[in-house]
Amino acid sequence: MFRVTRYIKSLMEPGPQGQETRGPARKPPGPVVIWNLIRRCNLTCKHCYTTSADIDFAGELSNAEAHAVLDDLAAFRVPALILSGGEPLMRPDIFELSRRSRELGIYTGLSTNGTLITEENIDEIADVGYDYVGISIDGLEETHDVIRQRKGAFRESMHAVKLCKERGIKVGLRFTLTRENYEQLGDILALLDEHDVDKFYLSHLNYGGRGRRHSKQDAWHQMTRDAMTRLFDHCRDELSRGVEREYVTGNNDADGPFLLMWAREHFPDQAAALEQRLLDWGGNASGEHIANIDNLGHVHPDTFWWDHDLGSVRERPFSTIWRDTRDPLMVGFRQRPRPLKGRCAECRYLPICNGNTRVRAWKVSGDPWEEDPGCYLTNAEIGVAEGGERRVAAPYSSPPHEAIQAVEIS
Repeated sequence: MFRVTRYIKSLMEPGPQGQETRGPARKPPGPVVIWNLIRRCNLTCKHCYTTSADIDFAGELSNAEAHAVLDDLAAFRVPALILSGGEPLMRPDIFELSRRSRELGIYTGLSTNGTLITEENIDEIADVGYDYVGISIDGLEETHDVIRQRKGAFRESMHAVKLCKERGIKVGLRFTLTRENYEQLGDILALLDEHDVDKFYLSHLNYGGRGRRHSKQDAWHQMTRDAMTRLFDHCRDELSRGVEREYVTGNNDADGPFLLMWAREHFPDQAAALEQRLLDWGGNASGEHIANIDNLGHVHPDTFWWDHDLGSVRERPFSTIWRDTRDPLMVGFRQRPRPLKGRCAECRYLPICNGNTRVRAWKVSGDPWEEDPGCYLTNAEIGVAEGGERRVAAPYSSPPHEAIQAVEIS
């Protein structure tokens, strides 16, 4: 996750002589874990990352097994746990497991479509004490309801935002950028102010689940550049007015170098300090500081790799699986630099982005280390040998491989 507000604020409020007092980059003791507790969902979203449906899926972890996983995560010093689905509020013991996670001292977030947050359960949601509740919004009402394939879904989700705000719960909107909703980004940003939303997460579309079949609707490179520039400008404008909302992005680590280029234009005196902070950030952390557990208990390098199984928590604890160094994909993820090919291997910003998510390259080419087709930076910008502009006039071709993947991380 790329923390836009934090970096732009550091540009606007630098330390003494334009430099911050900084120590060495800090690494978390364990990975952030996104746990798809359940695959059942009351919606059938076009870009669903788990290809969920409103049916029961056999073989999901029992209550006792889930508690054992929580105890292991706490002992492994996992700093944050995002409870997701499907729709996690459809799991009967969701609040019990959430409370246990909080009791164990783990930062606990709820990733939901919001339609099941009502007057009937909002008090219990507040009592759990979630550190964050993320609600997905895909555009204004008509667009959102079409993408979510249910009329009324937008109003239900925005009502959930209202209920969370009334109970003092930190709540955010998650927005997956596609060609269908690109032009509505400005309207969504206006919604944040209208509803006093605490956080905004812009997710770049990744190829997975129904999102894989939806890849032809992925925002074109120029659209992505325009959207990111608008987000940076909007964040700066709010900060200048004393509004400090949390803006973050995910699923495209080219956002780091692109912010650096934006800073060189708008804050040239602070660009060098920002570059060092981005180097400390280090870009994509799949298989290293990000992990996923699916609804059946299988562990994956992150939420985009559901068809790459590292082991089952029914057979070995998560902590044991994560320490295992034999898996070739994981070995590559944990290398610095990673064994990349094509323009990614030559990129001058590789130490910042770390080669991006890798799943798009794998879906398009069959090789996880090929260049990322989702990178929206030009050849000239990244300093590859050929130079020149990268083509932006057509969307990506549909990836050839079937898989069930995840798209968003709050």
